[in-house]
Amino acid sequence: MIDLPDTASPLYEKVKDYILTNIGTGRWGKDRKLPSENELVVSLGVSRMTVHRALRELTAAGFLIRLQGVGTFIAPPRPQSTLIEINNIAAEIVERGNRHRSEVLVLETIMPTEELALSFEFPKRVAIYHSVVVNFENDLPVQLEERFVNPSLIPDYDKQDFSKTATYDYLMQKTPVTEVEHIISAIPADAETARHLNIDVGSCCLFLHRRTWTGAIVATISKLTYAGSRYSLGSRYCPSKTN
Repeated sequence: MIDLPDTASPLYEKVKDYILTNIGTGRWGKDRKLPSENELVVSLGVSRMTVHRALRELTAAGFLIRLQGVGTFIAPPRPQSTLIEINNIAAEIVERGNRHRSEVLVLETIMPTEELALSFEFPKRVAIYHSVVVNFENDLPVQLEERFVNPSLIPDYDKQDFSKTATYDYLMQKTPVTEVEHIISAIPADAETARHLNIDVGSCCLFLHRRTWTGAIVATISKLTYAGSRYSLGSRYCPSKTN
């Protein structure tokens, strides 16, 4: 019998997390047919009603496609949108007609601090991936990018060459994002940030703390620092007519 995630979530949410984790890690590829409801009941040790609710909600959210008399399939990837949409900075730079390059400063496996483990909502401390990358626009550093990555969802993160592939692109390909938390603030550049962004110590920077979830599982925590004089954040959206 398969063990479900060790969280305080309702049982149907654990089944959803199990399915999303299999999708996110690539064990179940796009367009794959899922096990039947009966097979999931037996393998997960839960009721048919629990499995049915999990599949119904994932279908309504766009992660699955259910075909009457045929089965349930993984839906093709879809774009994600949030109130403050943070796109791939490499693509943004290229779209402006400029040249992008990145410099990888750190790519390692670490044990998280207690505070970081709490942010990941881990039941116990486990090793995570850690990367630090500087993104350049026409050889001018514009973003200092620090990411912490949950290896249970993205197991090969530490084996990638992020001087050739943007971290954003890789993460979006590997795991579906179901929820995003953004906290934006203005901060003065400390000595290390100033050195990497080639600005004066104390210069104003835009700081974005970003946390993403796949189901109920925290997938990534990102700390993105932008040279305030070289970058701005913004978005355009249409409020729901029902609000």
